[in-house]
Amino acid sequence: MKHVLITGGSGGIGSALCEAFAEAGCSVAVHYHHNREKAERLAAQLSERFGVKAAAFCADVADSASVSAMMDEIARSFGQIDVLVNNAGIAQQKLFTDLSDEDWKRMTGVNLDGVFYCCREVLQRWMLPNHSGVILNISSMWGQVGASCEVHYSASKAGVIGLTKALAKEVGLSGVRVNCIAPGVVMTDMMKGFDEATLDELREETPLNALGTPKEIADAAVFLCSGKAGFITGQVLGVNGGFII
Repeated sequence: MKHVLITGGSGGIGSALCEAFAEAGCSVAVHYHHNREKAERLAAQLSERFGVKAAAFCADVADSASVSAMMDEIARSFGQIDVLVNNAGIAQQKLFTDLSDEDWKRMTGVNLDGVFYCCREVLQRWMLPNHSGVILNISSMWGQVGASCEVHYSASKAGVIGLTKALAKEVGLSGVRVNCIAPGVVMTDMMKGFDEATLDELREETPLNALGTPKEIADAAVFLCSGKAGFITGQVLGVNGGFII
């Protein structure tokens, strides 16, 4: 049985990721930062529904010491991590000239530094010594093409794509694969601030005339982390309904 760590596991896409990997027979470490109750409830549901081991673990992914402490706890509970899914992320819409130093540091801290800290920990502790492992990073289509009024978000997600490609080249000979998913418009809590007219416009801009679901991201993730994708590394898979081609 594979041991999977999913950061941001209590969120919209994160919950779907946890469920999909549990359904595939993996034990799941559900990471959270603030919502302990939701993460622990999700872990209990995964164990009950799928008969796998699941537990919640807390960390601020933007802080390397916090990430390291979480990995210590995971090591005591799970032994090791075979698959890391870097899903934790934040978003914000703001004019570039209105961005504060804190806005920039918080965005890059969670979205990019967090990926770096988590990758470094699992590689050093388990994947490189075991000559085996899979890392999947969740970026965004805006990391591919950029979004107005989301410069700091786009930059952080573009950094995730660059990290993915470079790291895949570096650790491939060590038996570790590294890939990336760039979701399009996905119906999660982040979309609650948009009115129905805006959502309709986004649907119309999408060739498949639909908005994505967390499950569609999760299904792609399970595939990329499975043996069926054994010859795939360093790639960015756009799960966006054709919004970005």
